[in-house]
Amino acid sequence: MSDELQTLLAKQAITEELYKYCRGFDRLDDELAISVWHEGGTLQYANGPVQTMAEYLPPSTEIRSIMANCSHQITNLLIKVKGEKAVSEAYVTASMQEPVGENNQQAENLYRGRYIDQWSFKNGKWGIDHRQFLADSYTRIEFTNGFAGSGFLDQSKRDRSDPSYDAFENL
Repeated sequence: MSDELQTLLAKQAITEELYKYCRGFDRLDDELAISVWHEGGTLQYANGPVQTMAEYLPPSTEIRSIMANCSHQITNLLIKVKGEKAVSEAYVTASMQEPVGENNQQAENLYRGRYIDQWSFKNGKWGIDHRQFLADSYTRIEFTNGFAGSGFLDQSKRDRSDPSYDAFENL
């Protein structure tokens, strides 16, 4: 296999790992989110301490109790591969909504920043060895959720009962 093709395959594998992390975090699938890291992999969010992924990711029951919704998007992805090592910079937008007050009041915490990830290829898999999150902006918006209780949001689930899991399992 040519070096160019090997590099393209590595970049695609890394891209899908980034998307799996977002899906795992948003669907409260801790196992999926953690699977993106190699064992012992670390991360540092903003100026916080360096932690392993398992130490950082709160159990999904804690997240469920404080967030009404969570959505991550990855854009502007750059990846450099050199042999069995790689680095990536991915712009991320994360919307995390929490209930506040009464009458369907919500607060949306909107984070924008970049994941700077150090990757390696071990045991047939690309995984993160270290992530640094650089925060570029933060906005908090309080609003009334006009869709709450309307049934509009009922199909989307924040766990493995989300219809997307069936779609992938039944292919």
